[in-house]
Amino acid sequence: MKHMETEARSAGQSSPDVSRVDITLTVNGAAHRLEIDARVTLLDALRDHLGLTGAKKGCDQGACGACTVLVDGKRVVSCLALAAQYEGREITTVESLSAGGGLHPVQEAFARHDAFQCGYCTPGQIMSAVALIAEGRANSEEEIREFMSGNICRCGAYPNIRAAIRDVAAGG
Repeated sequence: MKHMETEARSAGQSSPDVSRVDITLTVNGAAHRLEIDARVTLLDALRDHLGLTGAKKGCDQGACGACTVLVDGKRVVSCLALAAQYEGREITTVESLSAGGGLHPVQEAFARHDAFQCGYCTPGQIMSAVALIAEGRANSEEEIREFMSGNICRCGAYPNIRAAIRDVAAGG
């Protein structure tokens, strides 16, 4: 019997005893009430339940940073975070950065410095850069390299990403 339960779960079928939770997530300043499986990640809640597809599902293991969002101003890889853990906290996604029609200074700098190629990692890179600058950790090339190391760019646009961050950190 235990083997059959394991097969059912691995085939995408949920067990009848899976608990559901009612939560309210505050995302980009708006409250969203959700009834979800307790095991839903923050990334899946944002993408599948709220339609906010800016954060990307890259590795689904917390290693690439494509899913980076801010929670209370701090960087979080949302593929490893359970949505239910973030009730009552302020979640910021890349969609909120251009609210009001204009681009955020980091978005402008990424465009100006050609800091993307395929663009898949760009939302996570931008969110991480926004936090990095707010934390005051963009004072040198080495510091930027260190504190952006959780965000992988498979296209190798690192020099341009660092240049964009330096530009905004310097007031550009």
